[in-house]
Amino acid sequence: MKFTTKCVHGSNKKYDNTGAVSVPIFQTSTFLHHGVEQSTGFDYSRLQNPTREYLENVIANLEEGIDALAFSSGMAAETAFMELFSPGDRLIASDDLYGGSIRLFQHISKKNGVEVTLSDTGDIAALENAICEKTKAIFVETPTNPMMQVTDIAAVAEITRKRGIILAVDNTFLTPYFQRPLALGADIVVHSGTKYLGGHNDTLAGFLVTNSQDLSEKLRFIHKTTGACLSPFDSWLMIRGIKTLAVRMRQQEKTAIKLAQWLLSHPKVNAVFYCGLPNSLGYEICKKQASGFGGMISFETDTEETARRILENVNLIGFAESLGGTETLITYPFLQTHADVPENHRRAKGINERLLRISVGLEDAEDLIADLQQALDT
Repeated sequence: MKFTTKCVHGSNKKYDNTGAVSVPIFQTSTFLHHGVEQSTGFDYSRLQNPTREYLENVIANLEEGIDALAFSSGMAAETAFMELFSPGDRLIASDDLYGGSIRLFQHISKKNGVEVTLSDTGDIAALENAICEKTKAIFVETPTNPMMQVTDIAAVAEITRKRGIILAVDNTFLTPYFQRPLALGADIVVHSGTKYLGGHNDTLAGFLVTNSQDLSEKLRFIHKTTGACLSPFDSWLMIRGIKTLAVRMRQQEKTAIKLAQWLLSHPKVNAVFYCGLPNSLGYEICKKQASGFGGMISFETDTEETARRILENVNLIGFAESLGGTETLITYPFLQTHADVPENHRRAKGINERLLRISVGLEDAEDLIADLQQALDT
């Protein structure tokens, strides 16, 4: 079955006999038992719900994993992932991460006795040298948020396999339509389903996907025990959103390439960070391990004043956090998504007052360019 078809018909399990085309929303907290030790297969919706199970089957199918777990948000999924580790364990994570991930690692995980070291995971030699006896996992985001740095997943997987440690990859930006980390050697894939998978800026969700039976059992135990499961209605919204994932990703990438090229030519733009530009540092690796470059662009303006002028004067483009939806959004990482990251770390990665990030939606490229042009000229 081709990927686009999987998005629409990703699970063949049926839960009713009415012939309903849309998966039913089983809006129930609990399920009746027909007798002692007799179950329908569903007992309590925190453990499993038919609507959520259908969604999880779709996600596992798209990522080519054996199991997927749906959470109430991307951060809930990451928090559950961190429950795999114990006090004294160490992890290595990409040093250009979503600010919420850094906040989790440097505050909550640290409080719980798990040390997370931030490193340039694109530097394979340095990454291998950073591994010590207590290192239990490597957490990679590729492309990174917001600087679009790319890590060679297969190269990192070769190291983790040899060392017997877990490789987790945040695949939020490219989704399984463009990139499948499990096929490249990763053990766990992480998603903020709020973004491209849902695709409509109308629900929060997160996912962990694995191809390991052992990890599946451990994560299932954590999932049911900590309880941050996705609700039936939000599961249904995700199922609906995923049906158009392939067509959305194709169009958003097409528009992003045009927008990135236009930004490159503008005199008030100093730099453009987009994996689909041939002069991008991660271009060749991205071409090797992914089938596309996605719809995320970051760019640095000539001055802070220019950046603020754009944010205050865009009309069609929305000034808001989040990404991956049908509407194009622009955000200010320095004061928004990465505000909690120590300032010296932000500046070292190039996250300064001049940096803006765009999530390209489904509008016409010419309209988006015209909106940015008028904002720059105001």
